Amino acid sequence: MRKMMVIGAFLLVLCSCSSEIDITGHANREPVIFPDYKGVTVPCNIAPLDFEVTSEEEWALKIEAGDKVHYLSADNGLFSFGRRFWKKLLEENRGSSMTFTLCFKGEDGWNACNPFVINVAPEEIDPYLVYRLIPPGYSLWNEMGIYQRDLTSFDENAIYRNTQGRGNCVNCHSFRDRDPEDMLFHMRSELAGTYIFRDGVKEKLDTKTEETISPLVYPYWHTSGRYVAFSVNKTNQTLHVRDRNQIEVFDEASDVVVYDVENHEIVTADLLSGDSWFETFPTFSPDGRSLYFCTSPAVGPMPDKFKEARYSLCRVDFNPDDCSFGTKVDTLYNALTEGGSVSFPRISPDGKMLVFALSGYGNFSIWHKDSDLYSVNLETGEVSCMNPLNSDDVESYHSWSSDSRWLAFSSRRDDGLYTKPYFAYIDSDGNAHKPFLLPQRNPKKYYDSQMYAYNIPELVSGKVEFKGSEIADFARNEKAVKLKYNLK
Repeated sequence: MRKMMVIGAFLLVLCSCSSEIDITGHANREPVIFPDYKGVTVPCNIAPLDFEVTSEEEWALKIEAGDKVHYLSADNGLFSFGRRFWKKLLEENRGSSMTFTLCFKGEDGWNACNPFVINVAPEEIDPYLVYRLIPPGYSLWNEMGIYQRDLTSFDENAIYRNTQGRGNCVNCHSFRDRDPEDMLFHMRSELAGTYIFRDGVKEKLDTKTEETISPLVYPYWHTSGRYVAFSVNKTNQTLHVRDRNQIEVFDEASDVVVYDVENHEIVTADLLSGDSWFETFPTFSPDGRSLYFCTSPAVGPMPDKFKEARYSLCRVDFNPDDCSFGTKVDTLYNALTEGGSVSFPRISPDGKMLVFALSGYGNFSIWHKDSDLYSVNLETGEVSCMNPLNSDDVESYHSWSSDSRWLAFSSRRDDGLYTKPYFAYIDSDGNAHKPFLLPQRNPKKYYDSQMYAYNIPELVSGKVEFKGSEIADFARNEKAVKLKYNLK
């Protein structure tokens, strides 16, 4: 233990107190680094932004932060910041910025590249991110799991791995207002059911009824914890022979329902179900008085007509006193007149902004390379493309921080194959800032060897304490509760 402490202290000194370098020249050169942290705004509690310079020169780094200057040496192009040094650096520069100047060694000494800035926001981010790790094709179920990452460090651990059960599919994890104690997720195939943890009570639910077309999917909690909105979907998947999207997932039918947790009852209405429309991806407003969802005129037959499905963004009143719905549906984004197709609406906790994914057609934007993130100002109704967040590849699956200042989302911008988690600062005026990749120790090596996609990155206010072994025992031994159905 003493040896480990000594080694840790040595690394701290190495990272924070490298010798000053004598910069003899300045090159008009933009250094290429991975991850690209140039010009990003980061939380004041984020893990160290270790990065690598993607060229073979000998490199050093000059950090100007407030009235202090620090020098770091690279290890084969890798700059690794000690956790305590980095934490102090963020604390001292909270609400300010730091200037990073990369220097390479030439024949005449050290040459400085063009500097870049990292801004440190005054706001923290929720300390945990929960996601599913899965191979990038849904045909492989042999190994997947729901994991959590401490965003203030590099610590990751599994909440539940499917190898702890019977190798079944686990998906659609969701939390009530980012509370780690109120959680649900689904298991498919073996040990099938929806597993819900609320107020210290665990339940296993059989959510398929005679009246619904499928078990419940795509959950979103009501702020009270009394209700969870779901959709029910008849979903199919196919492969393209010649199409850059490669995989196509589509619904042949879908409805929106609300699950009453206390009464074990599925509730819906004619405005949210039926054969004439596809309804999916429900989301409650933060005040619990509105239900947002995506809807398209029913088209078919599938898959012949899959490109004709275009989903609009809609809203209906919701009364939590009796789990009833309004009689009129408002349309916030009309896909039939504006073009594109909406998926994954998510509202900021302050109720000011809704963010959705927009792609050319369909509602499985995670497979569509043209999928971009858009916002709706809920006070004015203005719809805007969130250009700083978007790339030439997929952006989708987004979630808000508790204070509405941070957005987590998944993107395929790095290699076009694997979704990775990105984070962006949303300032008080609703402006999105340049996003940054989830920090990792030795990030290039990590992401080059990571053969799993990050699926549904959800920000959570604390650590999930459920143990996978306990969940597996519960899944094997607990009888599922059958649900009732109520069409209002």
